[in-house]
Amino acid sequence: MTSFSSFNLRASSLAVLAAQGIDIPTPIQDRSIPDLLDGADFIGQAQTGSGKTLAFALPMIEQCDPREKWVQALVLVPTRELATQVAGVISDLAAPAGLSVALVYGGVGMVPQIEALKRGAQIVVGTPGRVLDLMQRRALVLNRVIYIVLDEADQMLDRGFAPDVERIISVTPDERQTLLFSATTPEWVTNVAAKYLHEPIHVRIDAEESEPNIEHSVVECWDGDKITALMTLLDQPTNGATLVFGRTRRGVTNLASRLRNKGYRVEALQGDLAQAAREKIVQRFREGRLPVLLATNVAARGLDMVNIDRVINYELPETSDLFVHRVGRTARMGRFGQAITLVSATDLMMLKDIERHLGRKLPRVTLRELVSQAAKAYVEEPAVQEDAPVAPVPAPVAALVQTEGGEAPKRRRRRSRTRRPVTAGVAVAAEAAGA
Repeated sequence: MTSFSSFNLRASSLAVLAAQGIDIPTPIQDRSIPDLLDGADFIGQAQTGSGKTLAFALPMIEQCDPREKWVQALVLVPTRELATQVAGVISDLAAPAGLSVALVYGGVGMVPQIEALKRGAQIVVGTPGRVLDLMQRRALVLNRVIYIVLDEADQMLDRGFAPDVERIISVTPDERQTLLFSATTPEWVTNVAAKYLHEPIHVRIDAEESEPNIEHSVVECWDGDKITALMTLLDQPTNGATLVFGRTRRGVTNLASRLRNKGYRVEALQGDLAQAAREKIVQRFREGRLPVLLATNVAARGLDMVNIDRVINYELPETSDLFVHRVGRTARMGRFGQAITLVSATDLMMLKDIERHLGRKLPRVTLRELVSQAAKAYVEEPAVQEDAPVAPVPAPVAALVQTEGGEAPKRRRRRSRTRRPVTAGVAVAAEAAGA
């Protein structure tokens, strides 16, 4: 079995990997790193959560020279959240190697970003719009770049981003090394990439090799009962965080408001938020202080964390590829996760397209069955003795006491004398389902 030590990597990189408990490369890492170290242009496709960032970050560190104080590597990503995630991974490797990373994206002031570039950052991670802004101000010069990565290449080369990406690449040297990575690479992406890459090596990791350990299920219900189904699911205990996807900014904002009014501790992540507010929400979610996050598709490519136990599709995405990116937020790096999709009669055609894309039919459950299972699980839960430790309570915050200063919530002991037959969310669900 291949190990990272078999690659020609810096000792500092191997030390960082060892400190993080990473010793065996994933399939995409094993099949890309040797070619990237040899300087090849590259198109890599693998499932979300398969380790693509390390696949291009490790060779990048080898290619950059810490003695040269100009930009040598550029990583372009479609969202601010993904830029932050990628920059964090690269920074962990870059600092011990004597390299510095500049993170650039819109929605925040330029001055700190310009200062980071002036200090001689060798690696830049950013979104196309801000990169162009800095280029126009002559704060970012790319005429010595030797290594370019388009992360989430299918989105980077679509009609919205392609003109900006082309303008950026056009000012870089022709002899650069160019890489494209994504979970999906439609044929049109490969065709467009032919303009930028020279005899690229194309590696596609089959689903069987990197299939995430996700348990899928579909809840069938009427549109008006989706909120009931969602509350029933949120009342179930989990080992980690829950990410709920909607289709529109207004939709997730309104849904978050309805859930908060019902006593659930949730926030909505959507494009209208100021960058500082977005970062605060993501940080709370990452640290486990926010159990449920509602999001539009902007988060499907920007959240890379291992504590997401399940993804709930409150509304189906527009395409099958977006579905893959959404559910890929759970079961990261070999962990187990759940993907639960709520569908009504109007969603059936889209669901069939998704199942055709996945190559299998997803198991169904009705709302009535979901409510019945939840009620049964609650009734069968053993009573808590007075001296026994109290297990963490899931989403409804009627049972939580939030302390000041961001401290962990204190749990109330459940009284052994009485117990409700079902939880609040299940009670509402049972009534709606006619149980």
